[in-house]
Amino acid sequence: MNEQIQSFLDYLRLNRNASPHTVVAYETDLLQFLSFLAAQAGRRRAEVGLDAIDRLAIRAYLGELFRQGQSRASAARKLAAIRAFVRYLRREGRIEQDPGLLVATPRRDVKIPAHLDVDEMARLLETPDARTPLGRRDRAILELFYASGLRLSELVGLDLDDLNLGARLVRVMGKGGKQRVVPFNTAAAQAVNAYLPDRESLRHGPGARRVPAAAPPRSGGRAVRTLRQGAEPAHPLFVNYRGERLSSRSVHRLVRRYVAACSTRFGISPHSIRHSFATHLLERGADLRAIQELLGHVRLSTTERYTHVSAAQLLAVYKKAHPRAGSPPADGGTVKGGR
Repeated sequence: MNEQIQSFLDYLRLNRNASPHTVVAYETDLLQFLSFLAAQAGRRRAEVGLDAIDRLAIRAYLGELFRQGQSRASAARKLAAIRAFVRYLRREGRIEQDPGLLVATPRRDVKIPAHLDVDEMARLLETPDARTPLGRRDRAILELFYASGLRLSELVGLDLDDLNLGARLVRVMGKGGKQRVVPFNTAAAQAVNAYLPDRESLRHGPGARRVPAAAPPRSGGRAVRTLRQGAEPAHPLFVNYRGERLSSRSVHRLVRRYVAACSTRFGISPHSIRHSFATHLLERGADLRAIQELLGHVRLSTTERYTHVSAAQLLAVYKKAHPRAGSPPADGGTVKGGR
């Protein structure tokens, strides 16, 4: 089975153009399932064959995950990996039946991600010290995060020529290698413009890794360019004090640090800023389909999980939309006959 798992991972990389993170996640989940099957049979992993995969084995594995205290979301993700692997095996003629279809998906807990309201978001954006180079960089990061709703991986992966400051557009490489163009506001453009001289100083200052100079962001014209193929781009937009591309972990730390400095809220992360972006657009009447495009979601159901409507909003919409919500009974008294 281990050999078939590796073939499946190659299929994901080469045929499905899956991201490295996705491939690693599938590999981790499938190898854990293989270890469970080996332990159940009292064998080594190399000795487990494809005949060990059946409905009872998959259900027993889910039961073990619940006993370990793993969440329903984690169990559902691992089951999805097993199902994808089993479909691949059946398509390749390695097995005759698809036992994954006979196992119900665990019902997921619906959780509303943490987010900041408009005033809290404004305080967060003002927290970095704009008198220092790294402070100007951090403000540009926060402003662009909130203005565009990018994923953390998308923001740290931006290159200098992905920006069109004149048109206030950014070209983003999303999940599955899919491109999209996202607008951002004037405040974000000004923050990025203020940071760019500092970026050059960081890239070419003492201790920086020497790289060829990059062309500045365009002030106008088309925002989409042809993708470069092959090696890692040499001109990241956001860099650290050594002039190298900022890592996702570094950006996560700086967001948490600034939130702690300006707010008493807990659980606020870069993903929370993305959720705040979607929520504030929805509160101001943006169409859910448009928000889906801005966030780069394939399915509208994914966008719905990023947005929520408060009870006050529901009441306001009800009063505005229902014909009798704002009017008293015709006789001016109370409604009779109900309990």
